[in-house]
Amino acid sequence: MNNLTFPILRLLADGRFHSGEAIAQHFNVSRTTVWSALQEATALGVEIFSVRGRGYKLPEAITLLDRDAVLTAIGKERAWFNLELHDQLESTNSYLMKQASSGAAHATCVAASLQTRGKGRRGRAWQAGLGSSLTFSLLWRFQVGASALSGLSLAVGIAIIRALHSLNVDAAKLKWPNDVLVNQEKLAGILIELQGDMEGPSAAVIGIGINLRLPENLKQHIDQAAIDLETVTSQPINPSEFLGLLLKNLANVLSEFENGGFESLREEWMQHHAYQGQTVQLSLPDGREIEGVVNNIAVDGVLLVDTAAGTQRFSAGEISLRGVL
Repeated sequence: MNNLTFPILRLLADGRFHSGEAIAQHFNVSRTTVWSALQEATALGVEIFSVRGRGYKLPEAITLLDRDAVLTAIGKERAWFNLELHDQLESTNSYLMKQASSGAAHATCVAASLQTRGKGRRGRAWQAGLGSSLTFSLLWRFQVGASALSGLSLAVGIAIIRALHSLNVDAAKLKWPNDVLVNQEKLAGILIELQGDMEGPSAAVIGIGINLRLPENLKQHIDQAAIDLETVTSQPINPSEFLGLLLKNLANVLSEFENGGFESLREEWMQHHAYQGQTVQLSLPDGREIEGVVNNIAVDGVLLVDTAAGTQRFSAGEISLRGVL
């Protein structure tokens, strides 16, 4: 990436016009160099208005991630974390999976202001424009094996719910196994990738994406109903402070999970279950679709559904769930 692209974007983050001449003088470069740097930003999907005689501006003012603000918001738990903030990454999960293989420290958090090839479940892409989403990944190392981490994505959902409640977003619900909904529209998603042995030790890279402010052109590329924090809360959301709040809650919830597994968090999860007692359709990896009524969540995080064949257990894996009207 052009070394000037993000410094210029930070200058434009106020949402006002800046002339090419003023930007060039600020960085002591030519106007052609400024144009080239902003062309690269456009190639990454950043929308920039260019008006002759006025200069360049972003569609709206945005707040980019700030390390000190994140650490302050975490509070006393900040000593747990090794925080990496990046201007741009293709995928925070892919990056951190490689770092984990090379011995990255426990509780390493990687966040990106712009993620260009974010990963969702079942091979989907996570759509994230500059300033529109908070995207980050957290490495958490466990002494137990991957086989003992059943329900981890549900536990992470609880941490997100707790953080949202701190912002008075009380309408947020949990969709098994890894989405956060508001009014049946997706606000946040979780993607967990595991490393290590089934018997232990193991490591989880926990990827989280939360919609902050979705422009209409980005919504058109999302394959399901989506909502953003700007829509559901009246207070402005500082992404750095919100990231710190999320990490603080993740530290607490993951400690609870390590000590008692999902069973210790199950009752709290059930209080926010979006589809409890409702008819759903499950799409299985082999192409089959099963309809039934959600009965419960087992202590190991498995979904229990009453079907025509009786009560069946479903593990997260590559299963997709949707409500039936």
